Amino acid sequence: MDPLSSLLSGIRAEGSVVSHAVLTAPWSITFADAAPLTMVTVLRGGGTLLLAEGTERAIGAGDTAIVQGPARFRLADEPATVHRPHAAYEINCFTADPACSGEELDGIHWGTGPDGATALIMGAYRASGHRHERLLRALPPVLVVAEDAEICAWLENSAADAARLSAGSQALMDRLLDWALVCTLRTWFDRAGDDAPGWYRGLADPVLAPALHAFHGRPADSWTVASLAAQADVSRALFARRFTELMGRPPLAYLTECRMDDAAALLADTDLSIAQIARTVGYADAFGFSAAFKRHKGLSPSTYRTTAA
Repeated sequence: MDPLSSLLSGIRAEGSVVSHAVLTAPWSITFADAAPLTMVTVLRGGGTLLLAEGTERAIGAGDTAIVQGPARFRLADEPATVHRPHAAYEINCFTADPACSGEELDGIHWGTGPDGATALIMGAYRASGHRHERLLRALPPVLVVAEDAEICAWLENSAADAARLSAGSQALMDRLLDWALVCTLRTWFDRAGDDAPGWYRGLADPVLAPALHAFHGRPADSWTVASLAAQADVSRALFARRFTELMGRPPLAYLTECRMDDAAALLADTDLSIAQIARTVGYADAFGFSAAFKRHKGLSPSTYRTTAA
């Protein structure tokens, strides 16, 4: 497992609605769902994202935008629309759960008609725990990636197929969103260059990549700088120097940070004992783990668990 896969394991679509909205200006959509991440892909036409803090971001045909929650935000054909009469929609619960309230999403078309100037596919990603928080810290409030026209056509056809509500359609919609999230984030990280987090840049480095894959695949192993360097068949000194230059911190500091983040998620999301969590993240005993956790998080594991609950 690589770092991105590990972080994405804590956030996925479950019971979601992939809505294919077809709209004619003037229109606006308010996203009040409070999902950690919301995705909007513009198939044709375009609009402007209006974030809670006042940021405006135009998106056009072929663009996929991922917006961080939980703050509500809007998408409108143009910013001035929200101040004049128009067709307004609000999404309060982006899921197939019938208990949710808000604008009804039928899974395929809503708006002013199938010939609208703008067509969108929208979906939301929910957290299954706390593991995703490190990923969110690496992302801006909104990111936009230009998609290939063939990808947009495939997405539209897949969403339409899922909306027919045939056998397996819910699983198809959920996995469609998961696939789109991974592809969009990976493309954005690739294009971010030096602005991408160190753990992502390290995956492209021939010295660091083998060590990162090994550690994230087996975090409970008793890793040392020497054993990590051995994964890339380089000297300990070369590995430590390269790791610090690219990742911004020494290898063991990175390992501790990852282990403490994983431990925090396990404390908040599971009933595992502190001793079990200690072994899971690579500590031989609960005492050593508890001391390390308190140094890193400022709270003892038991206090952290109580606070998270």
